[in-house]
Amino acid sequence: MTRRNIWLALACLIAFASEAAAQSDYPSRPVKIIVNSAPGGGTDILARVLTQKLSKDGQNFFVENRGGGGGIVGIEAVKNSPADGYTLLMSPSTIAVLPAVTKEARYDPSKDFSAITQVAGISNVLVVHPDVPAKTLQELIALAKAKPGTLNYASAGAGSSPHMSMELLKHMTGIDLQHVPFRGTGPAMTEVLGGRIAALFSNLLTAKPLIEAGKLRALAISGPKRVAALPDVPTVAEAGVPGYSALQWYGVLAPTGTPQPVTVRLQAAIADALRTQDVRERLAQDGAEPIGGGSEDFAVLIKSDLEKWSRIAKAANIQAE
Repeated sequence: MTRRNIWLALACLIAFASEAAAQSDYPSRPVKIIVNSAPGGGTDILARVLTQKLSKDGQNFFVENRGGGGGIVGIEAVKNSPADGYTLLMSPSTIAVLPAVTKEARYDPSKDFSAITQVAGISNVLVVHPDVPAKTLQELIALAKAKPGTLNYASAGAGSSPHMSMELLKHMTGIDLQHVPFRGTGPAMTEVLGGRIAALFSNLLTAKPLIEAGKLRALAISGPKRVAALPDVPTVAEAGVPGYSALQWYGVLAPTGTPQPVTVRLQAAIADALRTQDVRERLAQDGAEPIGGGSEDFAVLIKSDLEKWSRIAKAANIQAE
């Protein structure tokens, strides 16, 4: 072996040892979790609950909000960050929807990110204004089929979970409802409460008090099982659309290439945090189910959702613009 090769081998060995040591000390400086939405939303609340639990023994995790572009600004910020585990992304499942509905989403969630863990899953609830003459999902479907194109529904924006939940229902039942998108759940809910729009798939946190006050009628839960927050409301599948499931999830991701020892450590730490009683109780208040599963399972979910929502977007003629 030449002297040059010996020095090259030594340099590689030193670099490998330094990287291994850095990973074993992780995190040795503050870890930033970017939330791709404004403060106060479900993703932001969940991220702050997690950072409080993860920040211990001298370790510091903090949230930075990067809203804009329907979530794309924050996603791109993490995609373009160093793959060292010090910049993470907390995103809802729209990360797997946006590439199907807008050309502005110049990323591939399966290729540009390392999946760390699915943090939680949460169902939407299909609600209608009390004046709508449908007390069950089947009655709403019958009404829509009797008057195709005359009923409308609101959403929190193109590609949002409420939007795609309804498009999946339309696809599976053959009904025709007109989409009216808004900039967020709040404005959409205002129009439904005013009776100007018939229906909406809403998050449970927003809808539950309005349902209990009689201002909205709950017809069905979008996820695969009933929720404790509204135990008497059937799932869409139970209400007559077998196989239907549209579960919104929240997860933590890192730029692709993040060292595996770092992602393994993060997954374990987040899973531990989600097992604590106070965190489980906090999530239950919002109708969310803590998950904390393995990275491979989360990666499979992301890929599956990307394929599913791409099919639905194509069937609904939702063009990427």
